[in-house]
Amino acid sequence: MTGPLVPFREFVLKVHSRCDLACDHCYVYEHADQSWLTRPKTISDEAISWTARRLAEHATTHALPSVTVILHGGEPLLAGPARLRRVCEELGSALNGIAELDLRIHTNGVQLSPRYLDLFDEFHVRVGISLDGDRAANDRHRRFANGRSSHPMVMRAVELLREERYRHLDLGLLCTVDIHNDPVAVHDALAELEPPLVDFLLPHATWDDPPPRPDGSPTAYAAWLLAVFDRWTEQGRPMHVRMFASVLSSLNGGPSLTESLGLAPTDLVVIETDGKLEQVDSLKSAYEGAAATGFDVFSNTFDEVAAHPGVRARQLGLAGVSETCRRCPVVRSCGGGLYTHRYRSGPGADGGFDNPSVYCADLAALIRGVEERTAAATESPAVRAPDALLAAQLDLTRTLLAALHDTLDGQGGALWDEAWRLAASVEADAPGADALDTVLAHPYTRSWLVGALEDVHAGRGLTGPAAERLGACVAAAAVRAGLDLPVPVAYRDGSLHLPTLGTAVLGGPGERGVAVVRATDDGFLVRRPDTGTDAVPAAPGPELRIAHEEAEGPHWRPVRVLRQAPAPALLLDDLDPFRDGFGTAPADRLTAERADAWGRRIADAWALLADAVPEQAAEAARTLTTVTPLAAGTAEPGRHGHGALGVGEAADGKELALGLLSGFRRAKLRALGEVTDLYALDGTWEHRTPWGSEHVTFSRLLAETFERAGLGLYDPRFLMGVPEALDMIENAAEVTVDGKQLIAAVRKEISGTRSAAGRNRGRTVPPSGHPSNVLSSDRKVTFE
Repeated sequence: MTGPLVPFREFVLKVHSRCDLACDHCYVYEHADQSWLTRPKTISDEAISWTARRLAEHATTHALPSVTVILHGGEPLLAGPARLRRVCEELGSALNGIAELDLRIHTNGVQLSPRYLDLFDEFHVRVGISLDGDRAANDRHRRFANGRSSHPMVMRAVELLREERYRHLDLGLLCTVDIHNDPVAVHDALAELEPPLVDFLLPHATWDDPPPRPDGSPTAYAAWLLAVFDRWTEQGRPMHVRMFASVLSSLNGGPSLTESLGLAPTDLVVIETDGKLEQVDSLKSAYEGAAATGFDVFSNTFDEVAAHPGVRARQLGLAGVSETCRRCPVVRSCGGGLYTHRYRSGPGADGGFDNPSVYCADLAALIRGVEERTAAATESPAVRAPDALLAAQLDLTRTLLAALHDTLDGQGGALWDEAWRLAASVEADAPGADALDTVLAHPYTRSWLVGALEDVHAGRGLTGPAAERLGACVAAAAVRAGLDLPVPVAYRDGSLHLPTLGTAVLGGPGERGVAVVRATDDGFLVRRPDTGTDAVPAAPGPELRIAHEEAEGPHWRPVRVLRQAPAPALLLDDLDPFRDGFGTAPADRLTAERADAWGRRIADAWALLADAVPEQAAEAARTLTTVTPLAAGTAEPGRHGHGALGVGEAADGKELALGLLSGFRRAKLRALGEVTDLYALDGTWEHRTPWGSEHVTFSRLLAETFERAGLGLYDPRFLMGVPEALDMIENAAEVTVDGKQLIAAVRKEISGTRSAAGRNRGRTVPPSGHPSNVLSSDRKVTFE
């Protein structure tokens, strides 16, 4: 077994080994392992003390901020209030000052009373109750040994826990699935109790002892759960359902939320009443001794258990599931199912746990069923609509700004604090709010924020231009909105840059200070002190007046706007100090003649795009805002956001057109990836590209396919292999709901072009049609 040891964060402590019910589906008493017969009924003082010591030791060794301890059985309430108090006191004392203790208890509820709940309130013990639905459903399995119903007593316990004084202790309900029960009746019975959570559990089974399937259907359990899901959705999802939440999370690129699904490594260990340390309890369903480790709390550390081969086998993620599962598209969501459910006895390759789950077909049908039912509701609007992507990008920029402000926690300095205060005034004005959004949406605002956050998190602090940029952004927004608001802005080397507007020249190299920028009726005014200072100036100094649309002169260098049809109006930004977010160095300030020539070249290339790919050209016109001249190359997107392209001096119009289209596609995919998850577990699998023999990661396959599809609409030769790649992506384990939505959009884009691609299959694209950068790969704040 390779890989780092995974520390335990969840500890199941058996405080009593017997039960007052005789549930016929209980894995402890009714399945293969009968070791409960040899356990002491109640945990001893010595076992409690050693467990507390080992917990503190483990938490200290791994610097765990918190540990979860679940009091379990048998039926844990049979241990009695005095014994449970001893457990709570010992564990709490041992972990005091080391880690937060999250105490829980799972009970059948029969013995629950105010006496217990008052104790649990004292020690913050949250209570989970097992209940399989209405009386008919619950009594199918959960009865006393004499056959008497337990339902009335469990309902009294649930109602007691719902009282206002105890409601904060309510952990939720655990429901074991039985397909003989009416799924809608079960859902409604549980939902009526308003639990904070319901955990549906598949009954423990193995290939040797498979679950009952009365009608022989391989997906009977999926059908039952999907009926519950439909009712749950119809009723407005009245409570959190862990299984459904886990599937929805993993389908959208998030983590699994339950041990029974997903590829996350196990971090749970069991302490029996005799102090023996065992693996997860459900293994008792497989065979006698399946959960045993040979360790105990008296002689062994939890690290020794974590290194046990049986534990390690459940921490291997994808490598720990069968070959069949590794090739399955839904493995990221199901994770091969619960480890116990994979067991099959016998020698050879099929023996042991290296098998799909006995519920394999059910899990696949459940995941696909949930996806089909929720895809439209869970898809990100950013994938469907360019305007929604722009809004999501702006929201992300504002979120990053808020994160930077919160991280600085008052340590940003006087200029930062003043700029933040003034931003609130700008945002309170409707035109000001729009202007502020325009400045924040400028792509180099994102470049500034990402770099600033990296510096702060690395301990380098916020200094220099990064510390001063917020004031410049607020000033630029105030000028754009025509707000009569004085904004102090720092200048360096005699230059004061206002993002999206231009650079005011206030002095020579080395000169620095703070000037005040204020909008006027016909432009804006810059006042600076006679001598530079790092503080906000107390009195105005010499003035510099800049008119709207003022031409370039000795004291003003505007950000030029390209307005040569059919290209959209684009900022030609060769001034912004944060414009270096490209793989190629930005060019220096262009002369007026070179800027005009640059604009003509872009307009000529855009004309080719507008004629060949009008929909892509129209989308690019709505989303691109900025072009920055590069020292070399053709065209490439910036590292952050998707509003900017860097453009070099390309050889001809066709090459520049391809470069612009390539840059736009790469920028769009990067922007989508910043606001939604298109895939998960990138690099876990490798994929062979249809256009070559190279094996690549999913992210690279997606990037190349997305770019080729866009270029193929301009030149069909680029479509070679794209349909096959789309099939690979759609059936890959990594792709999420939003990733599939993107692939559907690409299929729609290229529909009707397949025959053209087929005629060129096998041909290579000549260098003149393949720019060097083509096909290469690489969250809202209110100012208060």
